[in-house]
Amino acid sequence: MNHKSYLAQQLQTDTRQNRIQSFAFVISVSVGICLSMTFAASSLSRLQQVCEIKLEGRINPNDAPLASLIRLPGIGISRAEAIAAYRANFTRQSNRPAFETADDLQKVKGIGPKTVQNISQWLGFE
Repeated sequence: MNHKSYLAQQLQTDTRQNRIQSFAFVISVSVGICLSMTFAASSLSRLQQVCEIKLEGRINPNDAPLASLIRLPGIGISRAEAIAAYRANFTRQSNRPAFETADDLQKVKGIGPKTVQNISQWLGFE
């Protein structure tokens, strides 16, 4: 085989390999896009579901554990801990409950009227 035919054959082989690699790349990207779209669609459908909080009864913020307080809308770990710290301090200073109404929760740093309005239906004071 002469040098020119060898180069021509090598060029054809390289061209064929480049086409195969390009085709494999396009297939891989297409599969990746399809999987991403499927994942995004399933995530969006979960977001569209109505989030409802179902509680067995009302929560008394004067004695509720942190896990119960965290389940209230807008009350995360830090706010639940702030409620617990406030009630512990208040109880040490006086012999009465820290919270007699939902509005009393506004005394806790980070809890305002809107939060109180959102959680008041799940609160009970005894």
